[in-house]
Amino acid sequence: MFKVIKIDELFKVSQMIEKQAYDKIESNTVERLECLEGFDLIAFDWHNVFDPSQETCRIIIYFTENNIIFICRDDMAKEMLDLKVKEHISSEKILSSFFIELLKFDMDNLENIEDQIFKFEDDLLRNTKIDLAREIVSFRRSLSLLKRYYEQLNSIFEELLENDNDLISQSHMRYFKVLDNRIDRLFLSVLHIQDYVSQVREAYQAQVDIEQNVIMRTFTVVTSIFLPLTLIVGWYGMNLKMPEFNWHNGYQFVIMVSLSVFLMCIAFFKKKKWF
Repeated sequence: MFKVIKIDELFKVSQMIEKQAYDKIESNTVERLECLEGFDLIAFDWHNVFDPSQETCRIIIYFTENNIIFICRDDMAKEMLDLKVKEHISSEKILSSFFIELLKFDMDNLENIEDQIFKFEDDLLRNTKIDLAREIVSFRRSLSLLKRYYEQLNSIFEELLENDNDLISQSHMRYFKVLDNRIDRLFLSVLHIQDYVSQVREAYQAQVDIEQNVIMRTFTVVTSIFLPLTLIVGWYGMNLKMPEFNWHNGYQFVIMVSLSVFLMCIAFFKKKKWF
């Protein structure tokens, strides 16, 4: 028999749950997986992988040979459980079916995230606006949540496969092994995408650095051109009696010297391919 209840309805199934388990559930002190005599207690924070903005929801599963009870702490988790839990002959089948449904489209979701990052990387090469930096932070935050989510499921299934209470028959154990392998693949995929996001972030930083270097080089060229002209202006701006002041063509001479310096600088920078 199985039931789906909220935590505030726990008293309705008090006769079906061992007192030790009841106390742990009521006080919210259940670890990820506790194998006690005659029953297993599974607790994890469900994360809506398709909507990262939603908060995680605590789910506790009381699992015995004949009974399985799903306990959640809010309406959203209860709605999700009502959709994913279907009645079967044995509690072990209910448990495996629940996790199969829970992880059914998770790999598709990760592939969709990876496609978004591919597209984002293409946009990145054409644009380095500040919004792109926020997008990178958003990807990293979402992947961090997914990593913790699959990490806890991975830990649960590693202990569940030990089957200390013999609640899972050998004939049904293969379903849990398949689920364990699926969670491993999901976890490794998240790690792979995290590495890819880090590479994209480095590419973004490199692109920003290149643009900044181009700007700084332009300023350097402009400064280098006008520095000798500034020297000429400063030299002839001194209040000293200079012989050049008495020249009939002194003004034209200074103009020609300034233009010559300007053209020589331009030619030198062109040769060096600085612009």
